[in-house]
Amino acid sequence: MPALLLLFRNNRWFFVPYGCTLLIVGTLQLLYSQTQLMQWVNARNSPEADLFFTYATYLGDGAFFVITCVIMLIYNWRIGLLAVASFAVSSLTSLFLKTVVFSGSPRPLRYFEHSINEYHLIEGLDIYSYNSFPSGHTISAFAVFSLWAFIDGRKNRGWFFLLLGILTGYSRVYLFQHFVEDVFVGSLIGTASSVLVYWGLYEWLQTFRLKRKL
Repeated sequence: MPALLLLFRNNRWFFVPYGCTLLIVGTLQLLYSQTQLMQWVNARNSPEADLFFTYATYLGDGAFFVITCVIMLIYNWRIGLLAVASFAVSSLTSLFLKTVVFSGSPRPLRYFEHSINEYHLIEGLDIYSYNSFPSGHTISAFAVFSLWAFIDGRKNRGWFFLLLGILTGYSRVYLFQHFVEDVFVGSLIGTASSVLVYWGLYEWLQTFRLKRKL
């Protein structure tokens, strides 16, 4: 069976719910504007959610990905190289799109500057104004968590890694840092980065595993 199809089949606990999530969020974006979706998310706030998402968003921080790469390199250098490759592909793609292709795209704070008093903002939180598309935190989160799902021997935990990615992406909208479309595309780029890296190095990984069994 081709390596790519095998990857999708073995990780169906990740890809099936992820596909359903994409379908639901994609449909919502067809039915409602980005403004309406932002208003819906922003209106559902609470002190507890403010605290939770302020910290949950760090799961998509580049520093978290770097720490993950270091830990993986120490645990298993080949798996660690997969993480480094995924980090490089996803980060470079994010940087290129945010600073070259979609440079200066307004974030919610800038886009809604004339009606900002209508929105809930967390006091003391640094909220940026530009380079909104796509969401870099969401790219990093889905890159790292999809890779974890791929290398985890217990495949039925794939949904849990997906949930971590979704929470990170949702936090970016909740914190008024990104629109839903930024997060939606960011998840695709992050997941695709790890799929391409894992697929590209699949034979190399299989050879290594076979040698360890001999």
